[in-house]
Amino acid sequence: MISLPMYGVRPEQDVRPFWQLLSQQLRRHGVSGVSEQLLWPLDLLQHWRDPTLLLSQTCGFPLVTQLQQQVRLVGVFSYQSPYCSGEYYRSLVVVRDDEQGEQLSDFRHRTVVYNSTNSQSGYNALRVLIAPLAVNGRFFSRRVASGSHYRSIEMIQQRQADIAAIDCVSFALLQRDNPAAVAGLKIIAKTDVAPGLPLITSVTTSEKELIQIRQAIRATVNSPAATSAKAILLINGFSVLPWSAYNVIKQMQEKAAALGVITL
Repeated sequence: MISLPMYGVRPEQDVRPFWQLLSQQLRRHGVSGVSEQLLWPLDLLQHWRDPTLLLSQTCGFPLVTQLQQQVRLVGVFSYQSPYCSGEYYRSLVVVRDDEQGEQLSDFRHRTVVYNSTNSQSGYNALRVLIAPLAVNGRFFSRRVASGSHYRSIEMIQQRQADIAAIDCVSFALLQRDNPAAVAGLKIIAKTDVAPGLPLITSVTTSEKELIQIRQAIRATVNSPAATSAKAILLINGFSVLPWSAYNVIKQMQEKAAALGVITL
């Protein structure tokens, strides 16, 4: 089973050109069981935990809180966003540009929208940012789940919410492909950096297969034939990081909890 579910303004359409090249390289490097089509699972956590998983892209927060001992790290893409630094990324805290507030502390008692509680970029990174400002564990008066970064932005535009943390790659993709969607927004803060979204495989994947998968990804990213396909997704590199690089994400959760903040 293979999926690449995490980025793209039009996910299936945007990912397909890159996947076609990657699937060729996976077969060329001897990886067996490469399907013709990518999966687009509704239950991502169940999908990531499947022992037959060959390759997928998860988020750093579920990686360190729910997927340990169940997956192996393959690596991480780096992206062409002005807010990324190599394989590290951050979130942008956005509000409507007609708001008088210019910093996070100005948005106490407002409505925050987030994509999901198991998101590093939309939830955990913002939680640790507001923790020093919280009183009795609370900063915002109301919190709303949207299901996606793009929906969070829509809810702010439609005045159903006031503030959100948006993953900087998602923001850059939307800014390029649908600039009207981010018109009327301003950035009032940036979260600390963390390693980007990890590529994973099942813990049952052998060391030989893991090496082959990494070789195939590198070959795809370094291929001149992939220039256009990479540009669609803003991919510009591939790195292998150790598990310890993702400890910073768990430390963000623990830092917020130490200040009494368990939820947004």
